[in-house]
This record gives sequence, C-alpha cells and structure tokens, in this order.
Amino acid sequence: MLPYETLIQRNHGYIAAELQARIRSTRILVAGCGLGSVTAELAVRTGFERFALVDADEVAGHNLNRQCYVAEDVGRPKVEALAGRLRAISPGVKVETRKFWVNADNAAELVGGCDLVFDTIDFLDLPAIVALHDQARRQNRPVVSAFSAGWGAAAAVFTPQSGTLRGLCGLPESGSVEGASYPEVFGRMLAGIAGRLPADFVAVTRRALVEMADGRPCPAPQLAAGAAAAASLMVTLAVRMLAGQPVTVAPNVILVDMAGLACGPGIRVVGSKD
Repeated sequence: MLPYETLIQRNHGYIAAELQARIRSTRILVAGCGLGSVTAELAVRTGFERFALVDADEVAGHNLNRQCYVAEDVGRPKVEALAGRLRAISPGVKVETRKFWVNADNAAELVGGCDLVFDTIDFLDLPAIVALHDQARRQNRPVVSAFSAGWGAAAAVFTPQSGTLRGLCGLPESGSVEGASYPEVFGRMLAGIAGRLPADFVAVTRRALVEMADGRPCPAPQLAAGAAAAASLMVTLAVRMLAGQPVTVAPNVILVDMAGLACGPGIRVVGSKD
C-alpha cells in the first residue's frame, strides 16, 4: 500500500504538518458526483482521506468530457466508479457510497456524518440543495458550493455566520421551496452577477433556462476546463478554512474567468529585452 507520507510529500512547503493532519482526518460529504468527481479527485490528491459520496446517477458517455470517469465506467453508478478511482489514487482512503439523491428526509443524517460539505448537486434539484444547506446551517457545517462557468468557475462559501443560499437565490429564509421554479430562481441569481461572468457562459445558460422553462430537459453545455477551475476553487477554499485562513463568504461569490485571464495584460518579466 502506498504510504500516506509518500502521497503528500510534495505538499511540503505549502501545507504544514499540523494542517496536513487536519486535512487527513476531515470528513467530506460530496453531494453530487458529477462536478463532485473532479473535486473529490483533487481533494484526495491533496491528502483528504475520508469521503461520503452521494448520488443516484450513473455514468453517461456525455459526462466524460468533464468528469473524472473513463469509458469503461459508462453505465456504472457514479458513486461506485468514483470510489474506485479514489482508492486507486490513495489505497488507504475511507469511502462511503450512498446511491440515492439528497432530499429533505436524508439531509440531516448526511450532514451529521461530515465535517465539511462539497455541494455539487445539479442545480436542477432545487429542493435537495436547499435541504442540504438548511441542515448544514442547523448543524454548523461549512458548505462550499461551485459551478463551472464556461472556461472558468464560480464558487460560494456558506458558514454559520455567512449569508445563506436562500438569500443568494432570493428565496424565503425558511419553509418549503417545493414548486419554486428552477429557471426563475437560477435566472434571478445569474442576473445579479451576469455583468461579471463570461458572455458566452451567460448566453449559453440563458438559452438553457428558456428551454427548461418550456419543460424540455436541457443539460447545459459544460467544459473540462470549467470543471477543473471549479474543483480547484473548492479544494483551495476547504484547505484555507481548515487552516483558519480568511476566505470570501456568501453573499459574495468568487469568480474565475480563465478566458479573460488568457488575454489579460500578464506580468512583464523584469529584464526582458522584448
């Protein structure tokens, strides 16, 4: 078996021994194993060792452009395929798999078994996301949520002292959200930050929301670069919180525009002759 110290030895200089021990013992709930698969892989490579994976979906061919699965996984439950991948990276990892959807009936138990929540549930399931966040708030568990935004990503951190997901989405601070329109709720949140998001992502998402409002199933286009950016944000935020370092929390949202950075001014190298 690969020794844990061998896995994390190149973290030295960035992650102190005490923080690495805290990372190793932290229990992470990965709610949603689509984008959550990329996040979990980055987390296990960082040294996280305790995971609960929750998702009722199976791997589909169209997932392979951005999620941490391979062609042989198509048709397998995502939680089983992801658990196998995490164990292949770090054989000592402790993984619990839950092949069901998060809902109001199981959210309390799921949150109670973790120290930190990675919320990567498809935003289509609004009641599930709200139930997860409500329970995390009640049980004082931090939640890191993210979604890919074209070539980049957006993330939000929710703590017992921060703003809430309900507030971010313009929902009542308590009570059922059954019957709330996903296109309206997400569209409202999108409108609040659209000016800071890449134009192609805004156009693609608005088009998808219109189709969904007409009752058509519409998986929004997503890219591997955006999934990787979102996962990197989530793991970075989790480690910073465990280290007691400051992070931006809700209602503020963290945006990373990779395409914008690619054509930005950059940093001129001192001494360059050109």
